[in-house]
Amino acid sequence: MSKRIGFIGCGKMGEAMLEGMLLAEIISPDGIMISTASLETKTKITTKYKVKGTIDNKEVAGFADYLFLGIQPAMHKQVLEEVKDHVKENTVIITMAAGIDIAFIENSFDRKVKVVRTMPNTPALVGEGMTAISMNDEITDVDIAAVETILNSFGKTEIINEGMMDAVPAISGSSPAYVYMFIEALADGGVRDGIPRKQAYRMAAQAVLGAAKMVLETERHPAALKDDVCTPGGSTIAAVAALEEAQLRSGILQAMKACTNKTKGIGQ
Repeated sequence: MSKRIGFIGCGKMGEAMLEGMLLAEIISPDGIMISTASLETKTKITTKYKVKGTIDNKEVAGFADYLFLGIQPAMHKQVLEEVKDHVKENTVIITMAAGIDIAFIENSFDRKVKVVRTMPNTPALVGEGMTAISMNDEITDVDIAAVETILNSFGKTEIINEGMMDAVPAISGSSPAYVYMFIEALADGGVRDGIPRKQAYRMAAQAVLGAAKMVLETERHPAALKDDVCTPGGSTIAAVAALEEAQLRSGILQAMKACTNKTKGIGQ
């Protein structure tokens, strides 16, 4: 990629994305610049990845053709006011914070700008991220193809209507946390029954990974895949019945609703 990528803010999510881009070799280190609030963080990132770095957000804004806003929702107003006169005419501005919509970014400028709204997740750290994408009318087919190339370097992408974006954290942005809780519970059950903890974590995590791949690669309904494991009168259906009695599905749906409500509140 001949275009240049900038990050204003480079926390865990930004670093995961940056590392994925470099590992996929879609861009060289000298094509990336980051700005951070602290000199310590800048030094850590630039030393590790050999990318350009600064503590001046305006410098990154003027450098980037694709500008990622890796900052907290509450920081957007201040940062956009700071950099708006330094963002180049055709730069694609990419927000990745919950609750920050396209209109918010557009209204921060005195001119038309290209905006892509994304919601990535932390499995980008291992190249298995899931990023939802929405965009404004200024984005061209060439722009979105380039953005997808960037984001696909550390996982998968789905283009969705922006009206559904507040629902994304619950299903993919925050859901790794629910899955980690499930893996931990599976491992605890294994330890209770005598399996050493390290082995229990590996076995539980691999089972979850394998089940997820079955859904993605077979494209069969999850209920059908579940039925394949449930022998009539067997131990699996007994476990499934116990989960139904414990209202596993209801608990997950309630958690997702709480997540979505909180996301909408951030935007307001």
